[in-house]
Amino acid sequence: MIEVDGLTKRFGRKTAVDHLTFQVRPGVVTGFLGPNGAGKSTTMRMMLGLDNPTSGSARIDGKLYRELTDPLKHVGGLLEAKAMHGGRTAYNNLLCLAQSNRIPAKRVTEVLDMVGLTAVAKKKSKGFSLGMGQRLGIAMALLGDPEILMFDEPVNGLDPEGIHWIRTLMKALAADGRTVFVSSHLMSEMALTAEHLIVIGQGRLLADTSMADFIRENSRSFARLRSPQLEQLKDALHEAGFQPVEAEGGTLEIDGAETDQLGELAARHGIVLHELSAQRASLEEAFMQMTAESVEYHAHSDSSGGRPPAPTAPQWGQNHEGKGA
Repeated sequence: MIEVDGLTKRFGRKTAVDHLTFQVRPGVVTGFLGPNGAGKSTTMRMMLGLDNPTSGSARIDGKLYRELTDPLKHVGGLLEAKAMHGGRTAYNNLLCLAQSNRIPAKRVTEVLDMVGLTAVAKKKSKGFSLGMGQRLGIAMALLGDPEILMFDEPVNGLDPEGIHWIRTLMKALAADGRTVFVSSHLMSEMALTAEHLIVIGQGRLLADTSMADFIRENSRSFARLRSPQLEQLKDALHEAGFQPVEAEGGTLEIDGAETDQLGELAARHGIVLHELSAQRASLEEAFMQMTAESVEYHAHSDSSGGRPPAPTAPQWGQNHEGKGA
């Protein structure tokens, strides 16, 4: 488990992380969200001992990262793509890391196969695409078979097949009881992967909740109806105490209503429905709603017009000869 307690980081007068307190528990994929400049990367760097906090602490299984013996066997992290020795082969990058952490050499071959890089194991990493570099970084994180995994933008540079693979891998790791903490700007992907969310803005904690609760609490949910008997439908809804609002395309929208109720109401009045659907906001819409006041960098329009069995990864050098991930 990861425990963050009052974590604060200042750079001169700038407070990048402001008294963050939260826990990342095993068994679920926890998403880490925030606008650009919110302090996500700085927080993750402090968790892994790459930056020292101004105050507070981040503990891995009850210990600071620097206190861990054989740290790669406790926590694996991917914070930056291609943060490796470009003159070494993929195999040798992993082998050096394994030897320095007393990890058997056979594990190198295992993780190369897990991430789909067996075919390019003897190639120097400086020639790797961004996606291949991401795969090698993930292999480094998995090398010690750790109980805790931390990924910062893990799908960056991956093609759709690779994105599906890393999503499946993270879910499998969590299902095995491991702690999986992942930061991403791809809201659609996070919605498919994470079960719990930690959301920060301007270095401060905004939410620590389940995915379902976050969307429900930060967005509008409503029922949409469409009927050729629109006026009769409106009368029936008003009579039942609902407040329908006319929307585009001759539809009606009703907040706080269940579709079962509305369908039964229409049936009792003999009203034909061409549409009856529950409309729920996406994670992206809920995220934008919550963080609207915490965005540090705003764009302006130009008015001038101007341990589980890992999912099999596609192998490089087979169907992807010469392509990026």
